Amino acid sequence: MANYKVGILGATGAVGQQMLTVLAERKFPISELRLFGSARSAGRIMTYEGQDVVVQEASLEAFKGLDLLLGAADNPVAKKFLPAAAEMGIHVVDNSSAFRLDPNVPLVIPEVNPEDVKLSKGLIANPNCATIIGLTAVMPLHRYARIRRMVVSTYQAVSGAGKAGIDTLEAEVKAADGERIEGSCFAYPIAYNLIPQIGGFNDAGYTSEELKMQNEGRKMLHDDTLRVACTCVRVPIMRSHSEAITIEFEKDITPEKARELLADAPGVVLCDDPEAMQYPMPMLTSDQDMVYVGRVRRDLSADAASFNRSLTLFCCADQVRKGAATNAIQIAELVLGLK
Repeated sequence: MANYKVGILGATGAVGQQMLTVLAERKFPISELRLFGSARSAGRIMTYEGQDVVVQEASLEAFKGLDLLLGAADNPVAKKFLPAAAEMGIHVVDNSSAFRLDPNVPLVIPEVNPEDVKLSKGLIANPNCATIIGLTAVMPLHRYARIRRMVVSTYQAVSGAGKAGIDTLEAEVKAADGERIEGSCFAYPIAYNLIPQIGGFNDAGYTSEELKMQNEGRKMLHDDTLRVACTCVRVPIMRSHSEAITIEFEKDITPEKARELLADAPGVVLCDDPEAMQYPMPMLTSDQDMVYVGRVRRDLSADAASFNRSLTLFCCADQVRKGAATNAIQIAELVLGLK
């Protein structure tokens, strides 16, 4: 097996650090590892497989000779460096939202549309974390009965706001007074609270986060008729996002058939035994890479015409891992023919 020269842009952030862990866990074949950050982060020492690696200031010159560059930086940094890196012949997989809806950039979840890596011109985008988790959960059902419409409520962990989100929740829990801490990355206290806004609102009253499930889902399923109504809520959970999804299909599907499909699906763990109180929860799904799916049942709100083709389910997965770092590395494995 060939070994590759691999770089991580934004290596000191929460997703960049998780990428280091996942690369090691998956025994990614690396001959040289380069870590990149801002001028402020340059010189910091990070550890990979017991070896110290010095963080370099990001530059196109520093990228030369890389086979693979993983992007874990924010949009302005991604736009500044990553298209140019791809033009240099480097395989680039980016976790920012900068290129997700660019028609010339594939958007990929390996369990959903692995074939789209073949469309790459050098740069591939990693989807939004909630989209990755939700589509991985429902894709086995889509292949069988074709999804026409989804109503989704997400319960998104503070890790979705990066290290600042995690630090904020930890500090507010320690303070235990229900007050927003100074320097918080949230508009309101998050400890002992819910915030039904992630991103800015549009004229129709939907946030930018809520539109991603539909827009990104349409792109990856190659179906511009997919309809999604989504409500995204920030919750005081550290790492795992949860989603309640009601689905209307084109064809009939029973809860029993859905469970059968989910039990055999890649990337999915069926956790659905209500009598034994077994169902997906953040405490089960944090710090691992599978999407847990359960609470599969009929949609009682469906009318007679659609009752036999409507289901409701609940899913959870680790936002930092499958929702970001692991999915990006799975894409890289596809691109390089490692999986």
